[in-house]
Amino acid sequence: MAADSTSNTIYNEGSKLTAGRVLIYTLLVLCALYYLAPLYVMLSTSVKTLDEIRSGNLLSLPMSPTGAAWSKAWSTACTGVDCNGLQPFFWNSIKMAVPAVLISTLVGSLNGYVLAHWRFRGSEILFTALMVGCFIPFQVVILPMARLLGTVNLANTTPGLVFVHIVYGIAFTTLFFRNYYVTVPEELVKAARIDGAGFFMTYRKIIFPLSLPIFMVCFIWQFTQIWNDFLFGVVFGGSDAKPVTVALNNLVNTSTGVTEYNVNMAAAIIAALPTLVVYLLAGKYFVRGLTAGAVKG
Repeated sequence: MAADSTSNTIYNEGSKLTAGRVLIYTLLVLCALYYLAPLYVMLSTSVKTLDEIRSGNLLSLPMSPTGAAWSKAWSTACTGVDCNGLQPFFWNSIKMAVPAVLISTLVGSLNGYVLAHWRFRGSEILFTALMVGCFIPFQVVILPMARLLGTVNLANTTPGLVFVHIVYGIAFTTLFFRNYYVTVPEELVKAARIDGAGFFMTYRKIIFPLSLPIFMVCFIWQFTQIWNDFLFGVVFGGSDAKPVTVALNNLVNTSTGVTEYNVNMAAAIIAALPTLVVYLLAGKYFVRGLTAGAVKG
């Protein structure tokens, strides 16, 4: 009974609406509204007609919602000289992002496994070099990467963009996986070796089953970075390999006499939709994966 009364007291004290808690909730609500306001403006504008946009204001609700702007942004909007909408470029981004994310994450997982549990002479130097690679700006690698892609005949192609993002992403995925795998007890790996398990058997039976949180972190991180990239896409993507971010820029800057704000907003949402969906579906795994390797033991 005493324990129950104590827990009830703690619960009641915790549920009291104090001035500090009201202030915190108010700030959280204001921050949420601040960040959601642009999304609301984009969504509402994308379903308005041009006449309604001109006669109303940004925050007004659409009087007669229509999906015409979405249809045009997807299939008939002009992105320069071509008027096929974002559809072909959207699939270019899918064909670029999916293999680049999968390969860079898998290679980073193996690299992190080696650097954490199969150390060799110079492994710390290699890890330091990979960390330095995380801070190299995109602009620095443009010229040598262009020379390399031209040498192997991958310039202006989707496989070339995949290769670029794999190379640039491996440093980040290796860092994430290595820092996560050092929290895996060394005794598990040693016991597997004693039982006769080799490099890949230990990885498949011991390390891989424990790696779901950090895999989700790398999937989300890499997908977001690759999908939202503009610089590599505009430099290394040919006319048939441009990603959706480049097409969106071309669509917004293509002048046909009248600026179609509803089409521009619909196109921006279409381009951002995959990353929004990924975060909505897997955001909790991202936070869980980041904190899973924060404490060793």
